Amino acid sequence: MTTTTPLSRSPRDRLLDLVQSSRFQNAIIFIIIINGIVLGLETSAQAMELAGPLLLSIDRICLTIFIVEIGLKLYVLRGRFFREGWNIFDFLVVAISLVPSEGGLAVLRSLRVLRVMRMISTLPNMRRVIAAMLHALPGVSSVAGIVGIIFYVGAVISTKLFAASFPEWFGSVGSSLYTLFQVMTLESWSMGIVRPVMDVYPFAWLFFVPFIIVTTYTVVNLVVGIIVGAMEEKAIEEGTKEDPAKVWLKLENRLDSVDAKLAELLKERDERRVPPR
Repeated sequence: MTTTTPLSRSPRDRLLDLVQSSRFQNAIIFIIIINGIVLGLETSAQAMELAGPLLLSIDRICLTIFIVEIGLKLYVLRGRFFREGWNIFDFLVVAISLVPSEGGLAVLRSLRVLRVMRMISTLPNMRRVIAAMLHALPGVSSVAGIVGIIFYVGAVISTKLFAASFPEWFGSVGSSLYTLFQVMTLESWSMGIVRPVMDVYPFAWLFFVPFIIVTTYTVVNLVVGIIVGAMEEKAIEEGTKEDPAKVWLKLENRLDSVDAKLAELLKERDERRVPPR
């Protein structure tokens, strides 16, 4: 059985091993963390006054490293680079950082902080969480539709009931939707909205309490349950999928054992054929 020696490998294969190595990935994670800290310090006037040029230099060095990383991946992966969504995400984040920040494009300078989000694409555990959330989107969208119907019905009812006395909160369907959203988040819902309404309409709690129970507790917990279920499904799917590299390694080991066993059998056969002296 012939094997490929390290010396016979092409430079692209060696670079691919480098880019995919754990040391290289850990180094990129470290650079992302440093870059995130620097971008945060750049928002401080005191920090910029003390070490502004140094922070800007570190930021440029980090950006250069990211450009080299993307360039290496493009070289070794070629067309396969754009087949993975996370590679496209990294490419766009780095590309945004290269856009000139003068004139009307000055707002893009603030988008440099998106480089910190590359931590998501670098760490496998974070990628699994995002993949699970995307996998849960169909179920979450159905729940969102139910919530939308509940909100619309509640907005129409609350507008008809409370608009006369509280036009600022319930004067229209739009304002009622915003008020009910505040009630759902439980932000100042009791003393800020419900109790003043109950001073005028004592039985208003018959509307607000069921609305809070349905939207805040039932629906939100349902969304969480859908996402957790999707994460478990993805974990099971990934557990059943074996790494192709590991499968190939196992196959090679089995072939080597078969070759060794065959060589041993051939040797025994040849020994039996030797005539006695």
